[in-house]
Amino acid sequence: MTNSGFTFTISSIPFNEDYRPADNTRITTNFANLARGESRRENLRNTLRMIDNRFNSLAHWDNPTGNRYSVSLRIISVSLHVDGQEDVDGFPIIEILETAIIDKATGENIPGIVGNNFSSYVRDYDFSVLLPEYLKGHPGGGVPEGFGDLHGKLFQHFLNSRAYRGHFRKPPVICLSVSSSKTYQRSTNEHPVLGVEYTTTDYSATDRYFAKMGMMVRYFMPKHGVAPLAFYHIGDLIGDFTNLELASTISTMETFQKIYRPEIYNANSVAAQHYQPSLKYQDYSLTRIVYDREERSRLAVEQGRFAEEHFIKPHGAALQRWSATAGL
Repeated sequence: MTNSGFTFTISSIPFNEDYRPADNTRITTNFANLARGESRRENLRNTLRMIDNRFNSLAHWDNPTGNRYSVSLRIISVSLHVDGQEDVDGFPIIEILETAIIDKATGENIPGIVGNNFSSYVRDYDFSVLLPEYLKGHPGGGVPEGFGDLHGKLFQHFLNSRAYRGHFRKPPVICLSVSSSKTYQRSTNEHPVLGVEYTTTDYSATDRYFAKMGMMVRYFMPKHGVAPLAFYHIGDLIGDFTNLELASTISTMETFQKIYRPEIYNANSVAAQHYQPSLKYQDYSLTRIVYDREERSRLAVEQGRFAEEHFIKPHGAALQRWSATAGL
């Protein structure tokens, strides 16, 4: 971060069946949660197979046997260093995934999309510490003034940094579940890979939070999917990315959602014209992948407290000064 007192460093490791979470990885991160316990290797192998199968179903042209492609994934870890101290461990500010596509017919390794999954200790702090404490004194709802401003400015500054531009050629796309508190309407717009577009006039707290990160949102239900996904992007989601790039994001993130939110993404019926997702829906199928959702919710609070103790409190004054003057 030029002239800000902060710098970023980026590291990466493969996400494969041998993956083990690093010590500073958020335990609630999708990929880290899968890589724990007795079933870790089977979990990872099955997840990667699901991703490949879904990709080949989306990239079906010139693919008669349905196994032409494989998706490889790397976990991108971003550390923030205060006062330019790049020689010491920084605070683990963001973790995202980068996809690549292996064309087994040509031997080509095709760059995919960076983003996909999004993991942030500061977001844990905002949603699991700051917001609940605010709501105790404001039972009518709402969010604190400036909610998400610091996180959004840090994220945008990362995208403008030399570190990001030196590693990645395109802006990120982050793909998440739609909100269970909102209703979405099916439109007549259909994309060959993204599928049918859904729209809403009632944006969720996550949508507004990502807007402060400079990201717009569109909702699409890919072919053979059962519910729309939320695609957070910068610029033109359809014009800026190839069909194979988009398929790499869909196959990866829809697989995660089938594991974590089967009530929505592994439902036995397809989203209707007017669709409100529900985690209380009972007519769905389970994957063979072991996952503890209750633990994930509990750990989000612990990790929000970690951010408060190791980042927000020790650097609060510097962060406030920077945030007040960052013209983003």
